[in-house]
Amino acid sequence: MTTYRIAEAADLLGVSDDTVRRWVDSGRLPTLPGEGPSRIDGVTLAELAASLADSPDRESTRAASVSARNRLHGIVTAVRKDSVMAQVELVCGPYRIVSLMSSDAATELGLEPGVRAFASVKSTNVIVEVP
Repeated sequence: MTTYRIAEAADLLGVSDDTVRRWVDSGRLPTLPGEGPSRIDGVTLAELAASLADSPDRESTRAASVSARNRLHGIVTAVRKDSVMAQVELVCGPYRIVSLMSSDAATELGLEPGVRAFASVKSTNVIVEVP
């Protein structure tokens, strides 16, 4: 199971650590039980990221900066595979990125909701990398 610390979740969502803590305190974003630093389940974080990307006020809750090198850091929110191809959706700050790749590539990268990934954008191609 992929988990994230509060600072990592904030970075992926493009919000401040304090915003993520407020979401945790209000029950909007549950943390996993246990001692030590709070951890957030990757699938739960992916669901929140997808809902933020769909909400009309997302621009007010996200950072506006983008990588100058067209490499966007984000979280996988959905993976749809058939026998040959896979459609992978990521939320990178305020952006939803969709990449088409072979099912084998998606499997080899371990792509599933909640996994941290990078989208490298070059012309009409999006390349997904796992850190």
